[in-house]
Amino acid sequence: MKIYIKNMACESCIVYVKDALQELNLSPTKVVLGEVEIKGDLSEPKKLKFESIINKVGLEIVENKGAILIDQIKNYCHEYALHEKDIKVNISDFLAKKTQKDYNYISNLFSDIELCTIIHYISLIKMEKAKEMILFEDHNLTEVAHKLNYSTLSAFSTQFKKITGFNPTHFKNLKIKRRLTIQNLTKENL
Repeated sequence: MKIYIKNMACESCIVYVKDALQELNLSPTKVVLGEVEIKGDLSEPKKLKFESIINKVGLEIVENKGAILIDQIKNYCHEYALHEKDIKVNISDFLAKKTQKDYNYISNLFSDIELCTIIHYISLIKMEKAKEMILFEDHNLTEVAHKLNYSTLSAFSTQFKKITGFNPTHFKNLKIKRRLTIQNLTKENL
């Protein structure tokens, strides 16, 4: 049985979901971002208990087909944003192939539900990764720009300032560092 889970965005989420499933004696055959497969069916009491466990860290079971597609698009956007250099195709072709749906359809659906475009969402993901690299890794700004597939430091800096309100150097020197959770990247931060 497949279970779709909203807001899974990192390896820690995968580990947490696996642990929750094992705690309930459910045998996962596959746990990836946004999707879990278990042997057999999920009884209603176990579903409620599983949902209660994962809700503690901001994860939710998704049952609406449109919501499932949106969550899949978000996961594919994360994959694309963080591995763009290796993918070698544009985002529209990448998402159309991954979802097996017309890009115009998924783009319009995403914009209607999330109140931002797919391109803007990818920029938000990249800027959160940039903040992480600036705060926690030993990269200079040129390296950050290069790792996030910006053609120049200037292009990166412009995008960073547009999204965060700070230029990267100023952000690096702030005493109070502010990062956003994956769940807060769209509706609240246009």
